[in-house]
Amino acid sequence: MHRTRFYTLSASCPDRVGIVAKVSGFIAEHQGWILETALHAEPPRDGEAVGRYFMRVEIRADSLPFHLAEFRERFRPLAEELEMDWKITDSAVKKRVVVLVSRQEHCLYDLLARWQSKELDIEIPCVISNHDDLRGFVEWHGIAFHHVPVTADNKASAYAEVQRIFEEVRGDTMVLARYMQILSPELCAAYPGRILNIHHSFLPSFVGAKPYHQAWTKGVKLIGATCHYVTADLDQGPIIEQDVIRIDHSDAVEDMVRYGKDIEKTVLARGLRYHLEDRVLLHGNKTIVFR
Repeated sequence: MHRTRFYTLSASCPDRVGIVAKVSGFIAEHQGWILETALHAEPPRDGEAVGRYFMRVEIRADSLPFHLAEFRERFRPLAEELEMDWKITDSAVKKRVVVLVSRQEHCLYDLLARWQSKELDIEIPCVISNHDDLRGFVEWHGIAFHHVPVTADNKASAYAEVQRIFEEVRGDTMVLARYMQILSPELCAAYPGRILNIHHSFLPSFVGAKPYHQAWTKGVKLIGATCHYVTADLDQGPIIEQDVIRIDHSDAVEDMVRYGKDIEKTVLARGLRYHLEDRVLLHGNKTIVFR
């Protein structure tokens, strides 16, 4: 990532000739200095007349004679002409990430370490948990901790409270860091493309509380993890990042659990970084990820 302040324009639109020329021409017309560009064309899907074009452009902020509000106003007519879904963000504005966690602490520990070292240059206004176990650790970091119990009888009110807290702290992104609850459809619908989850890649073959034990009994040779967006369809949301580790017969269940925690932390951190840097664009249930 560049040290200088920059704006990130991410967009998709129906594919056609001249998209790059028009967008880069607009930026050049205003003396904009392009630092990085990533482009991708998707072929038409069933029922589509044309494919979809995706782009991500980093523009040096001090090269433009105006701020983002005016950029948006000036760019809007071109975006409408191209039938573009788009947004532009400022690298100087830190994203606000709300973390949800249950009792497994490894992903939370990793995210807070990366936040504290500024490897993830974000703000974490609070952590929400359905258990009170990790309160001391979170508050030791100077981060607000909210205990919102979730039971079979109070799910609607519990997730309404999660949504209230998220709105109150002006959250941009919600991260399920081994949050062992299924979010309500209403909460998923409220923040499409803004809630990230991490899970072991055994799903749906090995579901439940002990996937590594099930995998061990089957003699699997690869274990992994998947970071994806949360939708109302359990663990079926668009995939952001995945990775695997090879294992063999000499690895015990305890080894697999340890390997699994390591890869879950890494994949979640990478997936979150791609999301925060606007490197992930959605096309239906598929993601285009500009690494």
